[in-house]
Amino acid sequence: MAGDFYEILGVSRDCGKDELKRAYRRLARQYHPDVNKDPGAEEKFKEINRAYEVLSEPETRARYDRFGEAGVSGAGADYGDMGGFADIFETIFSGFGGMGTGATGGGRRRSGPMRGDDLRLDLKLDFKEAIFGGEKEIRIPHLETCKTCSGSGAKAGTSANTCGTCNGTGQVRRATRTPFGSFAQVSVCPTCNGEGQVIAEKCESCGGAGRKQETKKLKITIPAGVDSGTRLRVSREGDAGVKGGPPGDLYVYLAVNADKEFRRDGTNILSEIEISYLQAILGDTVKVKTVDGTEDLTIPAGLQPNKVLTLEGKGVPKLGNPVSRGDHLITVKVVIPTKVSREEKELLHQLAKLKGTEHSKGGFEGLLGNLFHNK
Repeated sequence: MAGDFYEILGVSRDCGKDELKRAYRRLARQYHPDVNKDPGAEEKFKEINRAYEVLSEPETRARYDRFGEAGVSGAGADYGDMGGFADIFETIFSGFGGMGTGATGGGRRRSGPMRGDDLRLDLKLDFKEAIFGGEKEIRIPHLETCKTCSGSGAKAGTSANTCGTCNGTGQVRRATRTPFGSFAQVSVCPTCNGEGQVIAEKCESCGGAGRKQETKKLKITIPAGVDSGTRLRVSREGDAGVKGGPPGDLYVYLAVNADKEFRRDGTNILSEIEISYLQAILGDTVKVKTVDGTEDLTIPAGLQPNKVLTLEGKGVPKLGNPVSRGDHLITVKVVIPTKVSREEKELLHQLAKLKGTEHSKGGFEGLLGNLFHNK
């Protein structure tokens, strides 16, 4: 969906319900695909219906105002085919004699159980949390079934009654005679707003909605080996359903924070260490940091600068198979000193004489260059 819902309907963010409805009806008449054959009219009509569908309900409008379209990402009908336009056409054009759909009259009732909306949560993880996984406590605002009325929307001791205007169908029909024949006009029942039932005494806790906005604490399991962009589905933790419908799901999108020491390349972990030129020449065993803690790393004698050494099995667990892990690849940087003591310099000169390189490349720098580039 492109654009702000309020801008699509051409209303202000503090507009009332009546103003919203007038704007919707005007635009729906203008862009209905059975009336407007211009290219793009059908897509515009879908946008208008989606915007009104969200903003006309106080609960979804409040979520949209707070979170944007991500807050209502699972809400609403799918207008992907022309079949969904028939009922809307009847509703919008009721009262216009020649614009009805004839005697078909097939409409949708909204009075049955409906599944709750899916919700999205963006969650940041530390580098090691993503590698090893574990439990994470989150807080998620969502709609829960009202405990006072058990989701009925009616005050305790009362219940919803069948609408006397539409006899529970959620629609009203009116026959109109014209010189071209008789037409049946179908529109949403104005008394029950298409629900088929009327609540005489609304639940004071939820205002008759049957659901309330609550913030819930939830523990979720992060699998080992997740990475930025991984999506976790938490079943039945979205918004509560309507009239006994099942709840939606919660989708958690993960983003992993960068680490100051380690980088990740698939299931491998990358890092760097620095050693002295003497360690590079003579070899050594040094302590290095890994995600598992400190490990010993063997520096072979004669190691060349920027050589990559491998600690096998110390990388990232494979997602879905944590027993299998990648490797830790360590790039070794050799630090060449800019100053040496008199004793060190004398020893290096002696070594240079033995190697026959004292004057080959400019003294000390030449010696070190030959040490690291000649076998």
